Amino acid sequence: MRVEKIIAFFCAGLSFVMITNCQKKQVTQKPNILLICVDDLRPELKSFGADYISSPNIDALASKGVKFQQHFVNAPSCGPSRYTLLTGKYGPAGNNALFLRAKKIKNGTEEINQSMPEWFKTHGYTTVSVGKVSHHPGGRGGKNWNDSTKIEMPNAWDRHLMPVAEWQHPRGMMHGLANGEIRVTRGDMDVFQTVEGDDNIYPDGAIAKEAVKQLGALASSSEKPFFLAVGIIKPHLPFGAPKSYYDKYDGITLPEIEHPQKPEGKTTWHGSGEFMGYNRWGKNPNKDAAFADDVRRHYAACVSYADAQVGKVLAELKRTGADENTIVVLWGDHGWHLGEHAIWGKHSLFEESLHAPLIIHYPGMPHKGANSDAIVETLDIFPTLCDLTGIETPEYTNGASLKDILADPNTSGHTAIAYTNKASTIRTSTHRMTLHKDGFVELYDHTTVEKETKNIAEEYPELVEELKNVLNTRLD
Repeated sequence: MRVEKIIAFFCAGLSFVMITNCQKKQVTQKPNILLICVDDLRPELKSFGADYISSPNIDALASKGVKFQQHFVNAPSCGPSRYTLLTGKYGPAGNNALFLRAKKIKNGTEEINQSMPEWFKTHGYTTVSVGKVSHHPGGRGGKNWNDSTKIEMPNAWDRHLMPVAEWQHPRGMMHGLANGEIRVTRGDMDVFQTVEGDDNIYPDGAIAKEAVKQLGALASSSEKPFFLAVGIIKPHLPFGAPKSYYDKYDGITLPEIEHPQKPEGKTTWHGSGEFMGYNRWGKNPNKDAAFADDVRRHYAACVSYADAQVGKVLAELKRTGADENTIVVLWGDHGWHLGEHAIWGKHSLFEESLHAPLIIHYPGMPHKGANSDAIVETLDIFPTLCDLTGIETPEYTNGASLKDILADPNTSGHTAIAYTNKASTIRTSTHRMTLHKDGFVELYDHTTVEKETKNIAEEYPELVEELKNVLNTRLD
């Protein structure tokens, strides 16, 4: 009898220890985060309504998550847009925004709030970036963007990695074409290119390979949750992708370019300097419809190539089993005009420059594959990830958590703000107002067929004043 009591006591104690340990693990184990950033990706994806696009991997993620159909970035350029993503705050409008922040940290003359990765690092995460996450791929400055004394985001990453393969250095990777071709001058490099070969003949193949390697290592360690950010370069200019991706669009009929005319009056229109600076064989897509279609097919090929790299990373996440406890965010850093308003590029404050895809998925989410038409912005990602992981949201963030919209995609959003050095803009569910530094106003009604082709500011002075007040208050 005594032996039986001892055995029963031992078993009860063992069960208590096991239950306690399980409970402890459940309480302390935070979800991992996989943040995938894609450069110059407008919502040109099948899951966002572009039926002719082949984007099976991103679409598969969209079928499990919530697609934010009305997500807008806070700046129509890589550097300032990524600043808002990575800091949760409005910032400078130039591509050097994060380097200016780094300089302030180095000078130590003012208190600088923690960036998003640093915040998660402080809260027990291993933070790793691969590819183009901040403005410079690999997160370093210097002539070739590989100077380890010039860090774009101090204190942010445990590892910030940029494989360069045959492209020699991160600067070479950023605008690289097939088989190690590096941009010396823009005018000497073709604006688009198609070459036979596998994914590794272009730079993103190396980025995806390193991302898979890092993901495998992070998933195999149970000591700490991970925050892995992966930055895919394509479809950034020049539009280069393996021929197999271009072949997907050979002979297809492309949709018509909406409002292709140069706008009348004062706007944020520009002459597409980045695009026009490349070798175009003397052709202008605003005057040559066949050339315009070829440009669009090459852009589409780059989207499909980028999608394939995303697929490799997501496949590794599933292979490791880490997908069962990982929040996945896919984010486009801004839009890109493909001839709308006679612009080929970003940098305007029209819809096409600011509208970008956003997909969020987490295990057990209630509305898999849902669409949200709520107006949201890039600034919302930082507080959302804090909310989803159960980490305190810092008071200094300017965005709003999207957790309620993820729980109910019919929930309303909020206005979205964006800016350049010359103007700022506010997007509501019905209108866009753009305020120039000299006081000139553009107002567009998105409930009409004219949308952003007819400035109605003079007809609605009260609405203009209302939106001015909101815009100035948000950016104050």
